[in-house]
Amino acid sequence: MAPVGVHEDVVIQLAGVGVRRGDARLLTDIDWSVELDERWVVLGPNGAGKTTLLQIAGAQLHPTAGEAHVLGERIGGVNVFDLRPRVGFASAAVANHIPPGECVLDLVMSAGYAVLGRWREPYQETDRARARMLLRRFGVLDLADRRFGTLSEGERKRVQIARALMADPELMLLDEPAAGLDLGGREALVGHLAALAADPDAPTLVLVTHHVEEIPPGFTHALLLREGEVVAAGLLGDVLTGESLSAAFGLPLRVDRVGGRYFARAAAG
Repeated sequence: MAPVGVHEDVVIQLAGVGVRRGDARLLTDIDWSVELDERWVVLGPNGAGKTTLLQIAGAQLHPTAGEAHVLGERIGGVNVFDLRPRVGFASAAVANHIPPGECVLDLVMSAGYAVLGRWREPYQETDRARARMLLRRFGVLDLADRRFGTLSEGERKRVQIARALMADPELMLLDEPAAGLDLGGREALVGHLAALAADPDAPTLVLVTHHVEEIPPGFTHALLLREGEVVAAGLLGDVLTGESLSAAFGLPLRVDRVGGRYFARAAAG
């Protein structure tokens, strides 16, 4: 049951959230609410506080001010080891801890047991079936028997997302999933994420990026950050305007929408 003041359909609720490290303010007075089945993009320049915000949403970090509720639980008032399995997390920080010699199929299956690395107990056939289904969904089933360290960057990203979905999470967090990809790899990933966003059985999604063109079709809302503060938040089309993006990135920008995708460039003159 959701706590008093938090509706049961609210997946993430931040009220006055701040994060400080020493004298540095990483987030300041953040109010943000994400509801069931919404697809959010968190956008802003480097150093805006995007990853810090995602760490709070993933129960990886406690705020130093305000209150944060995730899946009806207050961060700081719940055992995070009970909460974290309900949240899928795909990020470079997770990828850096994956042993290069890990078999791709084992890597995905082990997520169902909340471990990273070889699970010493025998897997169930249902584990294998779900892991293979997810790898197929992201176009990497043919890599099931490969070692993670032999994959291309684009292949690794898709395997990580399959892994993050293995435990059937209620909330899925994607921290700059297209970072480091070439054009082909980025477009392939955007297509897979668009299909995930369109799936009514998919979890609530939150994607962090600092590139407008990486936002997949089907995402519904956006939160813009600059220097740890909210610039704008709401429906995607209302937030991704030249005015709001210019304020977030600190230079005049023009935004175009083509075929369900957004593109930003410097404003002429």
